[in-house]
Amino acid sequence: MPHPLSRTPNAIVAVHLNYRSRARQRGRTPAHPSFFLKPPSSLAGSGDPVARPRGCELLTFEGEIALVIGERARNVPTERAFEHVGWVTAANDFGVYDLRYADLGSNLRSKGADGFTPVGPRLLDARALDPRSLRLRTWVNGELAQDALVAEELIFGFDLLVADLSRFVTLEPGDVILTGTPAGSTVVEPGDVVEVEVTAQSESTGRLTSPIVEAEAELAPIGAMPKADAAARQAALGSPPRPLPDAADEAVLELLAGVATATLSSQLRQRGLEHVAMEGLRPTRPERKLVGRARTLRYLPLREDLFAVRAPGMNAQKQAVEQVEPGDVLVIDARREAGAGTIGDILALRVQARGGAGIVTDGALRDSAAIAALDLPVYHAAVHPAVLGRRHVPWEAGVAVSCAGVLVQPGDLIVGDADGVVVCPPELAHEVAAAAAEQERQERFIAERVAAGEPIEGLYPLGPAWRPAYEEWCARQDASTEPAPTGRSR
Repeated sequence: MPHPLSRTPNAIVAVHLNYRSRARQRGRTPAHPSFFLKPPSSLAGSGDPVARPRGCELLTFEGEIALVIGERARNVPTERAFEHVGWVTAANDFGVYDLRYADLGSNLRSKGADGFTPVGPRLLDARALDPRSLRLRTWVNGELAQDALVAEELIFGFDLLVADLSRFVTLEPGDVILTGTPAGSTVVEPGDVVEVEVTAQSESTGRLTSPIVEAEAELAPIGAMPKADAAARQAALGSPPRPLPDAADEAVLELLAGVATATLSSQLRQRGLEHVAMEGLRPTRPERKLVGRARTLRYLPLREDLFAVRAPGMNAQKQAVEQVEPGDVLVIDARREAGAGTIGDILALRVQARGGAGIVTDGALRDSAAIAALDLPVYHAAVHPAVLGRRHVPWEAGVAVSCAGVLVQPGDLIVGDADGVVVCPPELAHEVAAAAAEQERQERFIAERVAAGEPIEGLYPLGPAWRPAYEEWCARQDASTEPAPTGRSR
């Protein structure tokens, strides 16, 4: 179906970030709108296939409300700006994150391909509607992925966008402004079908349908080629950036893996951190050590109308699971509610398949026996056969949460063993891990001496009188672990 615009626009302008849910997901709220341009050749209509370039894997959708200019706009005041909008319709701002690295902010390669801006199928008369009443919804394969009310979500109103642009750009009749996308955008693949609809009271654009296909031709090896690294995958899946201090490297994680949570808790307490040990959790695999970086997920209490909006499709729970990177620990804030499961065996298996280090929830598990059989340590407060919809609404991912009485931020280091789970700030990780390793070494020496019949006075904790003997013991321990000579002559 051809796109419904009566003429090819001179300009297609898109807003980078304009919905509060998306801003929370990205971890920033802009002070002013920012824009980029899309080529008119990117326009498509409902039913037109969207071709993912060969070599790309991170094609994303972004359901949007499109404004179509009806009257020429140049230096218009904000209070009169919406009068220059002739029509409103549904749009989809497709892009491939595999090529975003090469665009230096322009988005030309990543979002400007032919067919990457479908609009339609119907235009709504802007003069006959209240823009604040508009509702935007996006479905993937029939499941709701995005649902937003302009009155609740928009950061910058349509009038401000038009007025801001008109200070620098003459907006001609037929020009299109894409007004941003809410949370819920994620990766789609060939075979998927994405639909977008905009409604206002009883009016509807109808569903803008975009079947996803693989491009027929190979991408010519000229200039930048697709590149899908961890950062690109994180961004494409809707994950907020998670900058981690240099201390949180693999060496520190190895140090933390070698110390007990009891020792770690003691060391953190000495540094003024009293509330880092989670309470009331039990492990499915007590023999397995858990060490990794927190990736957070938050549930709120059940409210049926909001569950109907937020639970279908790629909800916050599924997004969090699909955003797990190797070494991540999925930390679920379930408000210590034990009356429904917070994760089941299929999603737990997906965490394992993505390389996750483990799962921590202060709620209940479903399919607990199957989860216990996984090669994945999972800490939980209870088990329950009911689905999460009995008590919870999956609300948001990638935010600070409360889990089992402890405040957890994305990127915090999570350590678990048979005693429980402790949260360690990344900036303290190296110092605390080294001190904990030394404390445990001292305690091994002390245990040997107590086993040999020594009294604990002056020995536990290690006092000055025992320090020389401890240092000699350390030297013997170190010598016994040195590598044997190779026997090679110089």
